[in-house]
Amino acid sequence: MPASPLGNNRLLSPQSLAYRLTMELSTFTYRAARGWSVTPFPNLDSEQTLVLVFAAPEYMQNQAPLLELASAYPRACLIGCSTAGEIDGRYVQDESLSVAVVKFAHTQIAFAATQITEPDSRAAGERLVRQFAPGGLRAVFALAEGLDVNGSELAAGICAGLPSGVVVTGGLAGDGARFKGTWVLDRDGPRHGAIVAVGLYGERLRVGHGFGGGWEGFGPERRITRARGNVLYELDHKPALALYKEYLGEHAARLPAAALNFPLSIRDPVPGAEHLVRCIAAVDEAEQSITFAGDMPSGNIARLMRTDIERLIAGAGEAATVAAGPTAGAERPVLALTVSCAGRREVLGERTEEEVDAAAGGLPAGTAQLGFYAYGEIAPYANRACDLHNQTITLTTLAEA
Repeated sequence: MPASPLGNNRLLSPQSLAYRLTMELSTFTYRAARGWSVTPFPNLDSEQTLVLVFAAPEYMQNQAPLLELASAYPRACLIGCSTAGEIDGRYVQDESLSVAVVKFAHTQIAFAATQITEPDSRAAGERLVRQFAPGGLRAVFALAEGLDVNGSELAAGICAGLPSGVVVTGGLAGDGARFKGTWVLDRDGPRHGAIVAVGLYGERLRVGHGFGGGWEGFGPERRITRARGNVLYELDHKPALALYKEYLGEHAARLPAAALNFPLSIRDPVPGAEHLVRCIAAVDEAEQSITFAGDMPSGNIARLMRTDIERLIAGAGEAATVAAGPTAGAERPVLALTVSCAGRREVLGERTEEEVDAAAGGLPAGTAQLGFYAYGEIAPYANRACDLHNQTITLTTLAEA
């Protein structure tokens, strides 16, 4: 990837930071028929400004508004990605841009990017975080290619290269319901097959995170006895697809669409281990295998899951309440970055906005919520710095104290 003008990761010394009481924040949107929701752009450009852009996939072809943003904030770190729906406050939109501009007062920022070429997703994660100076690093927010990537391996590579205690969140870019092409964004414009990230430094930064599901297990637990990467072949030495269909009953006739309503949970084979949700991406009748959006490690315990709309909505509120905790005592403003699974949107249908409304309701009054629907969510899990999640909603809160 060509070096970005912000790719030198130069960290400013505390003496060079102009003193401000706390960070300044503005969120706004763009729609082709209406233009920008604010004019002129907020005057927040600086070397300590972060611009986040969550964009409908068609802005790969129509880059004019993206170029306007880059021009308006020439000194800022600008990152973003394509989506399966843009979150703006309590609303979900399509064919739009959702933008947050954050001018930090005390937090230093650094930019990193690298290409991802399967099967080196883990190596790409390791290359990415090697670009960050480890001293004082508090959080990393990463946005990655959503299709040609192994999200589990990418998250593992990121975690392996970071100091203990660094919070890692983000997500995999989306392409609506098309699954044809996703992209990430930096100041040089949109690009395929890459990951971009911002590193956040400073003692006065407050970072919260939470993730929610709303799914419950049913049927017996079964051991994964044959799998390769994200392809599951056997459960308890029996063909995985045949067993899956057995438990779906009449819903099996609607595969693969029905799979959105019936993901699998996986966990380490030790009592009390927490579980990850894995969303089904494809089925192979000939091999009787199932392909998932994340790894299915052999030896793990798997169980079928199901849900209803009310549980999904409640899960969003619970995730927000957890994420809000670390920023509760911080001076305003607070930014909440919400990343929810494209599969949840398919399941929620016309009630999708109730999910983001529930998330907003779990956040402190005045918090600005922005985000997107993704092909995978990255957030801390159990004792690990981060992991790939499917069919979850994740929130990251940022503030300065």
